[in-house]
Amino acid sequence: METIIETDIVSRENEARQTALKSDYAALGEQLARRGIAIDAVLAKVEAFGVAIPSWGVGTGGTRFARFPGGGEPRDIFDKIEDCAVVQQLTRATPTVSLHIPWDKADPKRLKQAAARFGLGFDAMNSNTFSDAVDQKLSYKFGSLSHADAAVRRQAVEHNLECIEIGNTLGSKALTVWIGDGSNFPGQVNFARAFSRYLEAMADIYAALPDDWRLFTEHKMYEPAFYSTVVQDWGTNYIIAKELGPKAFCLVDLGHHAPNVNIEMIVSRLIQFGKLGGFHFNDSKYGDDDLDAGSIDPYRLFLVFNELVDAELSAGKAFHPAHMLDQSHNVTDPIESLMLSATEVQRAYAQALLVDRDALTAFQEDNDALMATQTLKAAYRTDVEPILAMARLNAGGAIDPVSAYRAAGYRAKVTAERPAVAAAGGGIV
Repeated sequence: METIIETDIVSRENEARQTALKSDYAALGEQLARRGIAIDAVLAKVEAFGVAIPSWGVGTGGTRFARFPGGGEPRDIFDKIEDCAVVQQLTRATPTVSLHIPWDKADPKRLKQAAARFGLGFDAMNSNTFSDAVDQKLSYKFGSLSHADAAVRRQAVEHNLECIEIGNTLGSKALTVWIGDGSNFPGQVNFARAFSRYLEAMADIYAALPDDWRLFTEHKMYEPAFYSTVVQDWGTNYIIAKELGPKAFCLVDLGHHAPNVNIEMIVSRLIQFGKLGGFHFNDSKYGDDDLDAGSIDPYRLFLVFNELVDAELSAGKAFHPAHMLDQSHNVTDPIESLMLSATEVQRAYAQALLVDRDALTAFQEDNDALMATQTLKAAYRTDVEPILAMARLNAGGAIDPVSAYRAAGYRAKVTAERPAVAAAGGGIV
C-alpha cells in the first residue's frame, strides 16, 4: 500500500512523543480502572471506529457571497483521493471516501485503482439535483424530484439511478439523497402535491436499489428554499423512510436544524423506531454553517454519541449507522480540518464509552436529575486523548497528525504542483 507522507517523517514525529504517550496512557488506564473500566477494551473499539471523508471536503468551501481558493486545491477526483489518503494515513480513522456525482464522475475502474493504491474504500454515493450540471438538459431552478414537470423529475431520478450504478461498481452500499426543493414565496407551490411527487420519484429510485444497499434521505429546515422546504424536518424524513420501505433510512446532518433543536433526542427517536441511517458530522453556530465537527459544541457531539453507544450496547452488530464528515473549510487547510474533525468524532465516541450506564439508569429511574447529568459529565470531562493517540500509533498513524502533516510540507508541495484555482463567484459550497 502506497503512502503520500514519507514514513520516516511520521516515525520521527512519533519517536519524539511516544514516551510521553505511553506514560499518559498508563496514567489514564489507572484512573479508568478505579471506575471499573478497562482502557484496552475502549482502545479496541476506538481502533475499529471509522468515519468517511466527503470528497468535496478536501477543497476550499465558500459562502453565497464569495469563495477564496486555497493553495494546492485538488483539480479532480484523483487529486481528492490523494488528499483523502493523507488524512487516512495520519489519523487511521477515515478509511472510506464518499463521492458526489456528477462532480466526481470518472471511469469507475480508474477510481477503484486510485483508491486501492492507498487502501481506501468508498462510502455512500451522493447525488446532486440541487444545482445544474454542465450540459444538463433541464434546470432544477424550481425543484428536482418534486418539480411540477414530470420530465424534470424523470431527469432527477435517472441521475440517482446513475449514482447507484457507479456506486455498485465501486463497492459502495448506500445512496444519500438531499434535495433543495421548496419555495421562496407563499403560494408558490402546493405543499401536498409537491410532497406526493417527491415520494413517487423516490419510490422509483428505491426500486432500483441493490438488495444489500441502503437509501439515506436528509432533512434540512431551509436553504436554498427559504419559505418552505419539501423535506424540512426529521418527522417528514421519518415518513419518507416508512413510506419507501425497509432499505430506507434517515440521515442526520448536525447543521440541518435550528440552533436550539435537541438533536440527540431526534437521534434517539430514529433509533427507537429503526430508521436511523447515519450522520453527516459538522458543527454550527447559527444554521447550516458546516463548521469543523466539535469546534462549537463538543458536548452536543458527545450527547449524540451517548445515544449511539446506548443503542450499540443494546443491539450489538445489528446497529451500524453510517458516519461521515460534511464540512466546508473556508479559512483553514481542509486536510488539517478533516484530520481534527475525525479525531473529534472519535473523541466523542470514546467519551460515550466511558459512561457508567448502570449508574445512569439508576439515577434516571430514581428521578435524580443532578446525579444523572453528573454521570454524563464525568465521562465527558475525561481526557481520552491518550486513547485516541495510541489508536493512531498502533495502526501506523501519527500521534499528532497536524504536526506530522506540517513537518512533511504537503500543502507547499501540492501548491507547487497544482495550478492555482481562480476565485469563484457567489454560491454556497
